[in-house]
Amino acid sequence: MVNRDSPALDDPVGRSLGGHHAHLARRLGRAATYLPDVATFSAVSADPGPAEWADLAGLLGPGAFADMFSCPATPPPDWEPVFSLQGRQMIGPGGARHFHAETGTDEGVVDLGADSVAEMLDLVARTEPGPFWPRTHELGAYLGIRDNGTLVAMAGERLRPPGWTEISAVCTAPEARGRGHAARLINALVARIVARGECPFLHVAEANTGAIALYGRLGFTTRKQVTFRGFRTP
Repeated sequence: MVNRDSPALDDPVGRSLGGHHAHLARRLGRAATYLPDVATFSAVSADPGPAEWADLAGLLGPGAFADMFSCPATPPPDWEPVFSLQGRQMIGPGGARHFHAETGTDEGVVDLGADSVAEMLDLVARTEPGPFWPRTHELGAYLGIRDNGTLVAMAGERLRPPGWTEISAVCTAPEARGRGHAARLINALVARIVARGECPFLHVAEANTGAIALYGRLGFTTRKQVTFRGFRTP
């Protein structure tokens, strides 16, 4: 049974950094952020005071980018806003049997690791699915599809709050779209996630209506609207 009210989903970055991804975290006081080249996401407590913001600034350094993801807390006035993007958090049912497999097979799906980073970064640069760095693949399993040896589609696991795994970096090269690659990869990831007793979830920009429609066909439903925000430290 999927718990739509799970508090872990209200602070996915902080709960990931304090749990499954603790080995990829940097911490100072109650502030935390990922190691460089893994992710830019940072986290503070639900009601951070000036000292906590100072700790996060100390972790990141002066004039650094602080990606607060969906954290609603407002930094001090001397933190420069960089971006604000409307989005939504979507969750999938708690069992693979609920998912509609548009392709009916995961044939051709391959695991991607450190030896595939150059290909992954190239595909991300061409498709812009969201932030992806040289060590992002260390967050979880990443899967891909190749066409004549060339990586043309991928998707993977990112945030890991307790009981949940986020599906992210879903992208397909322009010349390979319309073949069901994204659905095949998402279904393959969902199968792995539910097999280990967790539930899948994801985040998507509100303007990406095509992706929202695809996720809906695959069984995902909107849990809540979110605002993604980034700032620059003083």
